[in-house]
Amino acid sequence: MSPQFSIAHYRVTTKLGEGGMGEVWRATDTKLNRDVAIKILPEIFAQDADRMARFAREAQVLASLNHPNIAAMYGVEDRALIMELVEGPTLAERITAGPLPLDEVVPIALQITEALEYAHDKSIVHRDLKPANIKVTPDGRVKILDFGLAKALSSETVAADPSISPTLTMRSTLVGVIMGTAAYMSPEQARGAPADRRSDIWAFGVVLYEMLSGKRLFTGESVSDILAAVLRGEPDWSALPADTPPRIRKLLRRCLERDRKQRLQAIGEARIAIDAPEEDVRAQSPRGMPHAWMAATVLLAIALVVLFALHFRERPQSSPVVRFQIPSVEAISPVSRRTVALSPDGRQIAFVAPGPGGQIMLWVRALDSLEARLLPGTENASHPFWSPDGRHLAFFTTASLKKIDVSGGPAQTLCSVGYVHGGTWNRDGVILVSGGVGGGLARVSQAGDLATVTTPDPNHGELWHGYPQFLPDGQHFLYFAFAGTDARSGIYLGTLEGKEKKSLLNTGFSAAYVGPSAGEKTGRLLFLREGVLMARPTDPRTYEAADDAVPVAPGVASVARESLFTVSENGVLAYRSGSTISPKAPLTWFDRTGKVLSELGARGYYTNLALSPDGSRAAVGQADEPKNGSRPRALNRETVTIVQHEQ
Repeated sequence: MSPQFSIAHYRVTTKLGEGGMGEVWRATDTKLNRDVAIKILPEIFAQDADRMARFAREAQVLASLNHPNIAAMYGVEDRALIMELVEGPTLAERITAGPLPLDEVVPIALQITEALEYAHDKSIVHRDLKPANIKVTPDGRVKILDFGLAKALSSETVAADPSISPTLTMRSTLVGVIMGTAAYMSPEQARGAPADRRSDIWAFGVVLYEMLSGKRLFTGESVSDILAAVLRGEPDWSALPADTPPRIRKLLRRCLERDRKQRLQAIGEARIAIDAPEEDVRAQSPRGMPHAWMAATVLLAIALVVLFALHFRERPQSSPVVRFQIPSVEAISPVSRRTVALSPDGRQIAFVAPGPGGQIMLWVRALDSLEARLLPGTENASHPFWSPDGRHLAFFTTASLKKIDVSGGPAQTLCSVGYVHGGTWNRDGVILVSGGVGGGLARVSQAGDLATVTTPDPNHGELWHGYPQFLPDGQHFLYFAFAGTDARSGIYLGTLEGKEKKSLLNTGFSAAYVGPSAGEKTGRLLFLREGVLMARPTDPRTYEAADDAVPVAPGVASVARESLFTVSENGVLAYRSGSTISPKAPLTWFDRTGKVLSELGARGYYTNLALSPDGSRAAVGQADEPKNGSRPRALNRETVTIVQHEQ
């Protein structure tokens, strides 16, 4: 076939490759204006009417798979499959370059198990899992391809025999593909027995072995030789790296048990084993991250970003250091905005920076990558925060809260918000944001409404609540209550049920909590004290102090009562160095279209703007210096009047 032909409403442009189940082309869906991948099935299948009818039925089942680690199937046209286009190399291409580092293998393997577990729960088996059917996107997202196609393309009229499987019956020019598939067949498939979920577990074991060793587990000069090795050959365990954790070695042996009755019975067990802490190897955390704390100094514009490992029982100077820089946003917008957010696993950082044309946008960068990736549709983003699974980012714009899939797709508006003091997201999908009645925190409903969870207490002088953080149980959360001065403000423990709050710390700035690392009994409450980032050992049951606070890093910045640091669940810390930051800005009136009507007064340190009901006046907090207390200022379109506020 020549380029630039059409199948239905898909304009086919570029051939991407050829495999055992057909040719793969890049195409454009002219109705939805999106790029897709089209797999055109071989003529041998199209000539078998019964097989194609069965394939159409199976394809409907496969199209129901909806998992971030499974490439989606969009539809079927004649003998063409319309699928999600996944960029990036296959795992086979990466393994060709040699073994993958353990800290890359673990997250890849974990995502593979999560995808298989999801499909197995729906009684769908892949049957042809191999590195060539696994892609890893530039941001580290795993996508499994061709899920279930081996069954969908098989013939019910032919006995189960590996020599006539959909892949193995390809013409001789595809002998490499044939041999590649044979190398990942389970022993029962090699003998002609039906495949089940345990066959996928075997294939997963082979893939995991090859990621670690960088070499084929089963080899041979012919398909018969390879199948013989599958049936009788012994894995070369010495090929595994010396630092392969015992739990991974044990998992490999269980996955590669030839008797499937003795083999690992559920892929969920593999997921648990991969994600489990290694008690006898302190150097690695469940996902390959150091047990020692990682900290990142994020200094926008003239400062640099530093990543260093820091254990609270050790001196910070002993930690390894990595530096990188993020462009400034202050020169573009006078509005202060939280600029960085670490993913829950500490492997990615989201940040706000100028996009093409200078527009403020949201970017995501893997910490082990030199490249950052722009997220389209995130104009004017601020205060990003991650979903617990690390697959979505929520962020604020001028008047709304939105979310976006970090792997791609349009941003979705969740609700309208009047002001921004941060948000948080728990594992049950509950989002808590500033914007409740009277300046409190509110829960975002499915319909986009805000249900108030906390209300500022006027008896304690509280003006607003903000910067919430869900705690590990998903029901409790930390939040900052601002009461006009540092001495009266503080960090509180709240619940979604709205029970009585509990004071944890007096401070003038937001704080964050991170749970205990392996072998420790206390978590850490992180907060600022005169610009120094402090860590207070904290009881993970009561969240009360378990010991005195210790300094972590000096010179950590804050702005508008927000401490400019972010911490992941496994102790990776990113912070912005500097002093308290409050960019001077004028007070500006805008109409509904965003047109500037007028500016009032000189540039200054203004915070907490509130409009009068008739829209003609506003009250703002103004400070002579960034760290001073504020006083309300009343104004209208022509004059500025200072109204003293007695502290």
